Amino acid sequence: MIHSFLLIGQSNMAGLGKIEDAIPVDKTHIKILRNGRWQRMFRPINPDRSFAGVNLAESFAEAYAAKHGVDVGLICCADGNTSLELWQEGGVLYDNAVGQAKLAARSSTLMGVLWHQGEADCPVELAATYCPRFEKIMHAFRRDLGLEDKPFILGELGEFLSECVLSETLKNYPVVNEHLHRVAAQNPHTGIVSSKGLTANSDNLHFNSASLYEFGLRYFAEYERVRNQEGSTE
Repeated sequence: MIHSFLLIGQSNMAGLGKIEDAIPVDKTHIKILRNGRWQRMFRPINPDRSFAGVNLAESFAEAYAAKHGVDVGLICCADGNTSLELWQEGGVLYDNAVGQAKLAARSSTLMGVLWHQGEADCPVELAATYCPRFEKIMHAFRRDLGLEDKPFILGELGEFLSECVLSETLKNYPVVNEHLHRVAAQNPHTGIVSSKGLTANSDNLHFNSASLYEFGLRYFAEYERVRNQEGSTE
């Protein structure tokens, strides 16, 4: 039995932790989807760029497999530097993710979605409308994949963005985080994961390997909390 999860968002969901700094995980029960088939996990699991690296879903999957005694399938569809505009229903990123998840559903049970995105939507005019724009995308994924009663887990943007010199707009990250919390509060089967205390690579933009490992465990804890709420299904 394989329980699968769709991974979507931008670079911090794709994962840019340095592979040489990776904390080892037990890969025995972790699989990744390639060409519609399940392969044993190898790094990088989400090679959207030549410099892709460690992913938070690795420790998430390790913890899930250990607790539930199943294989965990990761459907890796995150793409770096992508805005909500690019994730809209009907766009290529959306259609690819839905298509990959439907392929995965032929040989696994879809159990939820892990989302991390928002750095590209930090400009003031975009951050101010993040919640309603994202809710449309989330509802479309739930509908098209039959995930109305499965957890959709969101992650806060990193606090270190205030120190990033690549773009002044990143200092507006607290507004995006506020909207992510609003999404979680307003929608059933939706959770939000704290990034408090997590640290970055030297760019102050991407979580480092140790923090991605911790972030994945936090995603798992939040997933379990949401899943065990009244009305959530196995």
